[in-house]
Amino acid sequence: MLKVAQARVRPPGSYNPPMNFLDQLREAGTRNHSMLCVGLDPEPAKFPGAWRGDASKIFDFCARIVDATADLVIAFKPQIAYFAAYRAEDQLERLMAHMHQQAPHVPVILDAKRGDIGSTAEQYAREAFERYNADAVTLSPFMGWDSVAPYLKYEGKGAFLLCRTSNPGGDDLQNQRLASIDGQPRVYEHVAQLAQGPWNLNGQLGLVVGATYPAEIERVRQLAPTLPLLIPGVGAQGGDAVATVRAGWRHDASGATTGPIIVNSSRAVLYASAGDDFAQAARRVAEQTRATLEQAKS
Repeated sequence: MLKVAQARVRPPGSYNPPMNFLDQLREAGTRNHSMLCVGLDPEPAKFPGAWRGDASKIFDFCARIVDATADLVIAFKPQIAYFAAYRAEDQLERLMAHMHQQAPHVPVILDAKRGDIGSTAEQYAREAFERYNADAVTLSPFMGWDSVAPYLKYEGKGAFLLCRTSNPGGDDLQNQRLASIDGQPRVYEHVAQLAQGPWNLNGQLGLVVGATYPAEIERVRQLAPTLPLLIPGVGAQGGDAVATVRAGWRHDASGATTGPIIVNSSRAVLYASAGDDFAQAARRVAEQTRATLEQAKS
């Protein structure tokens, strides 16, 4: 594990191909017996005790959560806006390095939802994979293939395309039908087909599907049987963990997954306690959520 950590921890501005993201994902899932992803969405107003309201403690708070849950998760997912809003990008850099050093077997997904073309997309990709050393990133695919391609030039990195998101407003676009395409698929179905097929040149793509829509998770899984699915919405957003697993998790005769799922929980874990025991409380909730997800596989 030491060699992996050394290979992955790099100063900003350098780039060396890491372990393949899908391999990292499978290794973490097997090692930690987990489908749980802890989302790192730090809100200083919710920090415990003397840290409450202090944005300079973002790294300290998140690092304590990471240390308490690293053996329970398949991935961590820091949401970049929660750092940038407090001018805490330097703390995010420190946190990324901390995660790679303390939990080198756990991949880190930078939740940025970028979506632009050309040289701008190239700079966003550089930000995610060189500055922050993320193992994967979330993207909006709605500007087309040339908004995704720059990220796939980074060997071994992953990219999750927004497909059927957990918010009610997702119906405005994602659930509409494309009349000009045979069979009139819905927009989210077309995104799933592109990600499973012609866009997935190097096997680097995954999809974001919300836990609040288990029927749509099942439909996406039908269209994209082997892609990893990043599933937010369990916990504070009300998504059903058992329904999520049954809709999205698939396995072969040996019991090994044929299409990984990464079930994200953020606020329910981060703010399980407002006291000094916040890290221990986060661990308890993470353990409970992990167990619920694992039991749903049977």
